[in-house]
Amino acid sequence: VPVSIYVAFNAGGPGVHGWGAAMSTDTAFALGALALLTPRAATRLRVFMLTLAVVDDLGALVVIATVYTKRVSVTALLVAVGLFALLLALRFAPWRRQLSVLAGVALWVALFESGIDPVIGGLAVGLVTSAYPPSREDLERVTELTRSFREQPTPELARSAQLSVLSAISPNERLQYALHPWTSYVVVPLFALANAGVHVTGSLLDRAISSPITLGIVVGYVVGKPLGIFAASWLATRPIFHGPRPPISWPLLLGGGAVAGIGFTVSLLISQLAFTGERLQEAKLGVLGAALIAPIVAWAIIRLVKRLPTTVRARQISGTAEDLIDLAEDVDPERDHIRGPEDAPVTLVEYGDLECPYCGQAEAVVRELLSSSEDDVRYVWRHLPLNDVHSKAQLAAEAVEAAGAQDRFWEMYDALLSHQEQLSPEDIGRIAQELGLDLDRFWSEIRNHDHAQRVAEDVASADASGVSGTPTFFINGRRHQGAYDIDTLSAAVRAARQRARLTTAGAPG
Repeated sequence: VPVSIYVAFNAGGPGVHGWGAAMSTDTAFALGALALLTPRAATRLRVFMLTLAVVDDLGALVVIATVYTKRVSVTALLVAVGLFALLLALRFAPWRRQLSVLAGVALWVALFESGIDPVIGGLAVGLVTSAYPPSREDLERVTELTRSFREQPTPELARSAQLSVLSAISPNERLQYALHPWTSYVVVPLFALANAGVHVTGSLLDRAISSPITLGIVVGYVVGKPLGIFAASWLATRPIFHGPRPPISWPLLLGGGAVAGIGFTVSLLISQLAFTGERLQEAKLGVLGAALIAPIVAWAIIRLVKRLPTTVRARQISGTAEDLIDLAEDVDPERDHIRGPEDAPVTLVEYGDLECPYCGQAEAVVRELLSSSEDDVRYVWRHLPLNDVHSKAQLAAEAVEAAGAQDRFWEMYDALLSHQEQLSPEDIGRIAQELGLDLDRFWSEIRNHDHAQRVAEDVASADASGVSGTPTFFINGRRHQGAYDIDTLSAAVRAARQRARLTTAGAPG
């Protein structure tokens, strides 16, 4: 749609071949604007916009490679294809890190020599760089090697421990961490200084006001982007196409579409390939103008959405797709240990380790959250003893289950988390006696490991849910990412509660 608008402005004119400058969304700027406009909510909108922007960028880069390439060397292009195949194969080879760097640089050179903009090389390297969460097995291996190094601090064990820590984190995340300072503070500022500079004069502004190039880019981005995204999404969800329900409400989608009207990086790149001289300056002014106007339009739309009547918002949210659940095992009131009303609109599940100091800190936050949430939150504890780190975690987990068999689960849970430094059998026996438990039954069940299977089932459900560390929280089945201080956790719970209430209010009948 933005390209059609641009072509309509420039039909028959000398600027029509620059239509690619009005098509690509700048991913970083769009997500940054959304973070400012919706700092506490709209996670679905951000995920949707990230997905759309990545595909949008891919399309724009393909356009650069096919439309704005004046000459193509077939030999160099075939070499680039072969190097890309080599990058794919190196994912399974030893010494792949060093070899992949060499192959990536060679791929860039080959694309440059072929006549295709080598920015495509960055996309290719990104596509083959694997990403995965650290597995519990990898983390346990790290602990074993670190413990071995502690006992025998030799250079060989130090190297093994270092490599083990690195391999537990995916190459994607390692590269992101290593390159982020360079890209954020060197590459992007240099790009902006080198390519976005416009010498604004009165004559340039006079030309821009009536320039079909400037107007085509501005109107294409500010009007065409939200219209195109909204209309395409609406068509994709029609029953005739067997489309899914939309992931976000239509008013909010329109606001997200407006944010997509920021087309800075790739748009400037295409402008430089398509134009020179005064037309290039007019195109740059259009790109910068759209980048300034689009967030203002998005802000106005999102403000209007927030002012919609509750019943209207409820109907809109009830028509969106259900949440994608991260929690592998649903909460079972007959099995799980639950604090709070069973019919609460928000369920907070924690996978924890009774010896983990971070779980001890989180317990105070959870207690405060439950006391301030009245009857809106129910809390579920599930075991994930990190036996490679905490030697008494398994005993504590089985002890609290043995106490639960005598209807004293939460009393034992509170006592153990309050005295994490006192988890020896003698300390646990003293606590059990203070709680008035049947000690013979209690110790018999622990000695026979009667509750080990129950703990193992929790661990298996943690593995199925992708949990490798403690504490890990799930709110209404969705994994909570980030900090778990009282403010952050309360904000996440409030957002889940609001969505649950709006969904219930908008449900038919």
